[in-house]
Amino acid sequence: MPLIEIKTFIDADIQVCFDLSRDIDFHKMSMVDSGEKAIAGKTSGLIALGEWVTWEAKHFGITQKLTSKITQFDPPYYFVDEMVSGAFKSFKHEHRFQIENDGTVMVDTFYFQSPFGIFGKIANVLFLKHYMTNLLVTRNTFLKEKAEELSYNQ
Repeated sequence: MPLIEIKTFIDADIQVCFDLSRDIDFHKMSMVDSGEKAIAGKTSGLIALGEWVTWEAKHFGITQKLTSKITQFDPPYYFVDEMVSGAFKSFKHEHRFQIENDGTVMVDTFYFQSPFGIFGKIANVLFLKHYMTNLLVTRNTFLKEKAEELSYNQ
């Protein structure tokens, strides 16, 4: 099962970072390039334990739907979203937050399994892990900028 881990230091309050990470509206703004939109379940605001959202987005030129659910929740330090249905065989996305040097370290840990057996494994090596890493880095950069902007304006 491929694993992606990304650590991002954010010069902002831990609660601000935690809330932006689970904000449906913010997620839509951060993923504007793929046209992500929430079409079912929790479609706006802050998602919490037991809630789910179905996303529709275009990746690799194909419109796809993916439903994920918040399965673990310990504000403002940790939450997990896991795929219920979608293009992957499975995924689990852990979001960790810790206070460090008057800011927040955000750690994304993303585990996923591709469908299609050996062909999925080849896709992981050739492009999928890189593609998913770029999506997460893009989102984290956007989150860092917004959280720091909010903190500077307080």
